[in-house]
Amino acid sequence: MSGFEVERRDKENISCLYVKGFLDAHTAPQFEEAIQNLVDEERFKIIVNLCDLTYISSAGLGVFMGFIEDIRSKGGDLKLSNMTSKVYKVFDLLGFPNLYEIYEDENEAVDKYQKA
Repeated sequence: MSGFEVERRDKENISCLYVKGFLDAHTAPQFEEAIQNLVDEERFKIIVNLCDLTYISSAGLGVFMGFIEDIRSKGGDLKLSNMTSKVYKVFDLLGFPNLYEIYEDENEAVDKYQKA
């Protein structure tokens, strides 16, 4: 049991997803559903806060890749925040910092959306 959870909090037009536990092939569909719900509701300004993410596999990374073009084509973005150094290394290894805006703190990502 990975104890995986995705919690959503909306701040005006910005939606934050808080991801906790292990994001792998077993839990990726749950994460995918959380993002799909936002897209279905036309909420395209998304921040994924990863402060409680302990592990991510290629299946978990694939969820991000699966949505990013669609979200950006609709004028939104998927920003990442609060990664542990262990999780950041995985993202960095796969070149994610070139594709995604990664913030140390969620508030920085919120500010960036509000200034855009």
